[in-house]
Amino acid sequence: MIERTPARTDLCAAAPRAHPRPDGQDRYTISEVAAFTGLTAHTLRWYERIGLMPHIDRSHTGQRRFSNRDLDWLAFVGKLRLTGMPVADMVTYAEMVREGEATFEARAELLERTRRDVLQRIAELQDTLAVLDHKIEFYADARTASERV
Repeated sequence: MIERTPARTDLCAAAPRAHPRPDGQDRYTISEVAAFTGLTAHTLRWYERIGLMPHIDRSHTGQRRFSNRDLDWLAFVGKLRLTGMPVADMVTYAEMVREGEATFEARAELLERTRRDVLQRIAELQDTLAVLDHKIEFYADARTASERV
């Protein structure tokens, strides 16, 4: 059985942002989104090209116009990146989201598999931390012993 934390429906909205969104604004240029997210304009264009971003609106001059919903999606994608999820899996997940409710089970399985991977990485990092703590303690003890001599 997978250990779960309490359900949250505001995961994307709760993601920290480098810059707060202007009140009442829901259309952003690519440079504004780059400033909000820390992603480059090149990365944002690439995300759109590979299908990771849903359709991005365009102004009458063809300039991309991102919405708050796009920013929420990018925050979620950022979390997926932190899990180590391959880009191909992120694109697959995005495609399933666009397909709708029929893909709920497949999406859940993909996220559960990613969660298991994250838990394994956490365990590996905790083991690594224990080794580092042991070595740090060893050197602290050695330093204290040499100071007594």
